[in-house]
Amino acid sequence: MAGLYQGFIIAFLISLAVTPVIRKLAFRLGAVDRPDARKVHSRLMPRMGGLAVYLAFTVTVLIMGDLTDSMKGLLIGGTLIMLLGLVDDIKDISPRVKLLGQIIAAAVLVAFGIQVDFITNPWGGTFSLTHFGINFGIPLTILWIVGITNAVNLIDGLDGLAGGLASIAALTLAVVGWVNGQMWIVLPAVILSAAVIGFLKYNFYPAKIFLGDSGSLFLGFMLAGMSVIGLTKQAAMFSVFVPVLIFGIPIFDTLFAILRRYINNQPIFSADKEHLHHRLLAIGLSHRQTVLAIYLVSCLLGGSAVMMTFMTSEQAFAAFIGITLLVLIGANRVGVLRTRAGRRAQRQYIETENKSNYGA
Repeated sequence: MAGLYQGFIIAFLISLAVTPVIRKLAFRLGAVDRPDARKVHSRLMPRMGGLAVYLAFTVTVLIMGDLTDSMKGLLIGGTLIMLLGLVDDIKDISPRVKLLGQIIAAAVLVAFGIQVDFITNPWGGTFSLTHFGINFGIPLTILWIVGITNAVNLIDGLDGLAGGLASIAALTLAVVGWVNGQMWIVLPAVILSAAVIGFLKYNFYPAKIFLGDSGSLFLGFMLAGMSVIGLTKQAAMFSVFVPVLIFGIPIFDTLFAILRRYINNQPIFSADKEHLHHRLLAIGLSHRQTVLAIYLVSCLLGGSAVMMTFMTSEQAFAAFIGITLLVLIGANRVGVLRTRAGRRAQRQYIETENKSNYGA
């Protein structure tokens, strides 16, 4: 327990101390985010904050010692993904290059033995991913890591949003690991959360520095890797659903974006202003209220993930279905799933009603 406190304090203080230095360095290197029609901010912002989170996490882990093979893989892969994002923060690189870099970083984890070995089902038992001499766990692991990495990157649209969600996810991973006796994942998860919390002093609204790709990619990568090390290696029903709920906001928001763009005949990887945070802003919430509201939903999903670890397989399956339905209903209510034609029809209906009421 003392080690957890020490790790938290060290990471928090390092992040708190180095972030202002990184902010000045970002301006010197030209790692800045310029406002445009799609973005919420209206002034030039440094976007290399991920380097501060990376340094706080890595230095603290090295100080605390106990470098297992899995932790070495996380540090090496995390360094690669952070450097990839750092280059993108300073000089934009193509999506293909970023995707290739993410796959290479994920392959590093696999090389250090971090991969999904089996999956479970609601009716008990497990299904091995190694059949006919082919390890299907490797592509599934890479897909999971790359998917979560990009999901966290996509949700990084408001001050403090991605960082706060990552911190909540890391703490949830730590709690679930603690409950299930997986102490090897608790300390790094706590350290990662502390590194982000220290950074949030400068990143929460109104932000003085952004995470940038160096931060959002690093956080997504580390969280995905930690979940593979811990939760997905358990022969229990919740080992499938718990990570999905922990990363619920980024995962659902990304899936909704893909579905929305497909329905609207837009390129899947095109940018838009229809993400969850955009819709909450559109219905009248302030910047701060939007971020806090999403924090709350993430905490509820994380709490559900923790509770699921105490359920039977059948209960876990039923709970997951119920939570998913609630998420779908909520997403529809705020307009995340609504198509452009549907939104235009709604505006026309409101205008018609207003005219009718005015005429009456």
